[in-house]
Amino acid sequence: MTENNISFIIPVFNRQDEIKELLGSFTKLSSRKNFEIVIIEDGSTNDCKEVINDFKNQLNISYYMKSNTGPGDSRNYGMRKAKGNYFIILDSDCLLPEDYMQHVIYNLNNNYVDCFGGVDGSHESFTDYQKAVSFSMTSFLTTGGIRGGKYKKKLFQPRSFNMGISKDAFLRSNGFGNIHPGEDPDLSIRLNKLGFKTALYSDVLVFHKRRITVSSFFKQVYKFGLVRPILNHWHPKSSRLIYYFPTFAFIFLIFSIIELIRGNQTPLYLILIYMILVFISSTYTNRSLKIGLLSIITSAIQILGYGYGYLKSSIVLIFNKKNIQKVFPEVFFSK
Repeated sequence: MTENNISFIIPVFNRQDEIKELLGSFTKLSSRKNFEIVIIEDGSTNDCKEVINDFKNQLNISYYMKSNTGPGDSRNYGMRKAKGNYFIILDSDCLLPEDYMQHVIYNLNNNYVDCFGGVDGSHESFTDYQKAVSFSMTSFLTTGGIRGGKYKKKLFQPRSFNMGISKDAFLRSNGFGNIHPGEDPDLSIRLNKLGFKTALYSDVLVFHKRRITVSSFFKQVYKFGLVRPILNHWHPKSSRLIYYFPTFAFIFLIFSIIELIRGNQTPLYLILIYMILVFISSTYTNRSLKIGLLSIITSAIQILGYGYGYLKSSIVLIFNKKNIQKVFPEVFFSK
């Protein structure tokens, strides 16, 4: 595998500043930059055409504008237009380290799979809140381990902020579906059913900025929880006990509040111990007491938002499994 075979696929929706930063990180890669970058403007009202023009002399960029049909369909659109035979999908709010391509090429040449997922972390330039969110999204103390697995594990579920897929796998699977979020685990599960292997490349790192507020973060993880029972319904064999943990935590919090009213403080002590563990782990990881404290908040938002969404979706699906798109219109795009 060489750089000439690779096309980057990047959907964007009203994110001029993000694309500028991402393309800036492309120019700093230590490789020769012989790859193609395909940017798909997904119905933006504030397009990034001028930003693209600023980088066209430095990078091989193909730029397309289309109506808004969601990130999954936009990635499919980009892969159909791309010239490479292996696609790397990125979110627009990512930055690439200088050695990104070296790790990608090494893994594809030595541990080849038709679909891989990389990891994400926080850059030193990120705000304290962004670093706290990053900790909560990646830590083993939260839901960060749900994707699970080293590269030898077949059923790893890559996420599309940093994901690779071969042209053959894309064509045979028809790419992403119209659910969002959840389109990436749905695709990887379908690929496994078709006989393609998926893997984690743990040294293929992006810095994931995640420009989200407290309220939008809750909404995001709530939707993550909402779609997982739908995926379990579509793909029953993919269901795992670990997916239930945030819901157990949500129920345990309610139980703890009831017990506190009744005069029993013991359950809340267990929650306090967990919060202390999050604080210690994040403080050590980020070398910051402030980020450690913020991580308690972001981890609580993540677990409770995910757990509530999962519980709500599971209950609804018990009574209505036939009209999922009508019941949950907020997690489906119309193509």
